[in-house]
Amino acid sequence: MFNQLGLIGCGLMGGSFALALKQAGLVQRVIGYSKSPSTTERARQLGVIDQVAESALLAVSGSDIVLLAVPVAATDTTFRAIRHLVNPNVLFMDVGSTKRDVVDAARRVLKERASAFVPAHPITGKELAGVQHADADLYKDRQVILTPIAQTSPELVEKARVVWAALGAHTRVMTPEAHDAAFAAVSHLPHLLAYAYFTSILQQKESEEFLSLAGPGFRDFTRIAASDPAIWRDILIANREEILKQSERFRGALGVLEQVLRDCQGEALEALVNGVSQTRSHWRMGAGRPVKK
Repeated sequence: MFNQLGLIGCGLMGGSFALALKQAGLVQRVIGYSKSPSTTERARQLGVIDQVAESALLAVSGSDIVLLAVPVAATDTTFRAIRHLVNPNVLFMDVGSTKRDVVDAARRVLKERASAFVPAHPITGKELAGVQHADADLYKDRQVILTPIAQTSPELVEKARVVWAALGAHTRVMTPEAHDAAFAAVSHLPHLLAYAYFTSILQQKESEEFLSLAGPGFRDFTRIAASDPAIWRDILIANREEILKQSERFRGALGVLEQVLRDCQGEALEALVNGVSQTRSHWRMGAGRPVKK
């Protein structure tokens, strides 16, 4: 049981964490801060937080667990605002979708105090941003990737694992570098492709007619193109090196399929599609690559 959660960033992810802690009976009080006063007031009205903090530092003061739920580009600024109250007796976590930039900011700003920070990335979310969409069950049955660095307190890593487990999540530990490489492949590039694909439709004069005819396949493929633009701007820029590596691999795979189409090689096309179809049909979220029997 925690006495107080200091929530910095009262949006979807932070609000859901606060509600989940409350639902699990793990916190007595939540004090929240957001850059926008209207956001924190809305969070208070919805019962997500119990008290509004006037600054990030005041949200940390008196808290024994702190969550940074801010855009990854704001991590450095947030650390600078709270660094004087960061201490090894308090668990500090974030929920950022990139990790190398986050841990670099922790090392740079917090220095020896970075031992109190356990970087975390919950693999969940919604297309709809904002505290009004916060959900106490958002983290249930989801993966949370922890990316501690050498100086991170092992005791706090274990405490973080216990907290996420109490919310129904499954934790996994990775290095920040391995995390960013993996999520460039399975999350960040797919968003970039969804934006590019939808853009290619909109740029055609027949776009309105095309969209009127689109069905479930188009809906599912482009769902993530409705994600928060500012959040994804920061993620794509922060992890651009790994994303561009994955984009090059994608172009190679697409090039093979395009050449098969140009050559009208039906059997080759079917073989390529069949291999992917078989693998995808056996894939389950969180289970890794399926083993062929």
